[in-house]
Amino acid sequence: MAATTIARSAATHVSLPFPSKSSPSDPSPKATLKLFPKRRRCASVVLASLHGDANGKILGGALELEDSPFDDDASKDLHTLPRPLSSTFVSNSVSEGSRLRVAYQGVRGAYSESAAQKAYPNCEAVPCEQFDTAFEAVERWLVDRAVLPIENSLGGSIHRNYDLLLRHRLHIVGEVKLAVRHCLLANPGLEIQDLKRVLSHPQALAQCEHTLTRFGLVREAVDDTAGAAKHVAFHKLRDAGAVASSTAAEIYGLNILAEDIQDDSDNVTRFLILAREPIIPGTDRPFKTSIVFSLEEGPGVLFKALAVFALRQINLTKIESRPLRKQPLRASDDSNGGCPKPKYFDYLFYVDFETSMADQNAQNALRHLREFATFLRVLGSYPMDASMP
Repeated sequence: MAATTIARSAATHVSLPFPSKSSPSDPSPKATLKLFPKRRRCASVVLASLHGDANGKILGGALELEDSPFDDDASKDLHTLPRPLSSTFVSNSVSEGSRLRVAYQGVRGAYSESAAQKAYPNCEAVPCEQFDTAFEAVERWLVDRAVLPIENSLGGSIHRNYDLLLRHRLHIVGEVKLAVRHCLLANPGLEIQDLKRVLSHPQALAQCEHTLTRFGLVREAVDDTAGAAKHVAFHKLRDAGAVASSTAAEIYGLNILAEDIQDDSDNVTRFLILAREPIIPGTDRPFKTSIVFSLEEGPGVLFKALAVFALRQINLTKIESRPLRKQPLRASDDSNGGCPKPKYFDYLFYVDFETSMADQNAQNALRHLREFATFLRVLGSYPMDASMP
């Protein structure tokens, strides 16, 4: 397996202030989901409390959501826009024939929204401010699925989502690969030579580093690509552009000054589809299984763990290590001639392999791994996305 690394360009991080009320010129507010941190066992939702009885059944409550000054088209019928989240959705959702509600991180026009729509073409895409919010929205039955990025072919892994996979009890039920095609956007009437700076997500700026340097633009990092486009459009900036998708340009009324400005044309992001319940794995089509495990410290222990797959001709497509946060350092059990015992970092290992859990080979491999792993959890066994990004 080969790993690709990329050096990030120096970029200033700026905060994007958006008003909480829509302006008179924009009558179509857009809701973005936010959640309060959990308090004990209460299912507290952002700007709302969903009160429950002793069994945890939700009795009432409603979400108050932020307004956003933009929507996709002022002429669109308001009834075609995604509904604000409400507690009524908790009890009557997909079971009554409504569309799947799919959470993604970002604002309208984000690449994650495109991934959600690729995974579920008829879904109701629900924007969330943070990755954590999307996880909790699924857990609290506010949405049916979440589609979140896990790795990019140029920028590597999204470590935050690896950590959240372990923290939450959601299941991976699918994957979707999306080709990322960056555009340089600006307000109408501007040309590239009018711009002095460009705003976008740090990875997007890094992926377009050579092109932006050639344009002579100062790079400023913000939380997401579509948010950068929204900021440039709302504040009618005349000296700044944004690196974002062509969809974001259409939504926020920006012009595309340059297309496909990424330095490498093979720019693909892989997204995971998360749900409350796992799917039943099959053998009728190619499946992938994702697991996480930890091991005791010792020579050859990781080799031994990976050998359980090699012995059964199971192909590994991904391995990622993350520190075990609650016990980051552990003293060695070996005596060291009276010297202080060396300390080691404890790690979790995330592994993807190309076999369904319905396959006896995969079951035997995990049974073998369980013999010496200190921790093992199957995150999901799901159909592979074999389509062209």
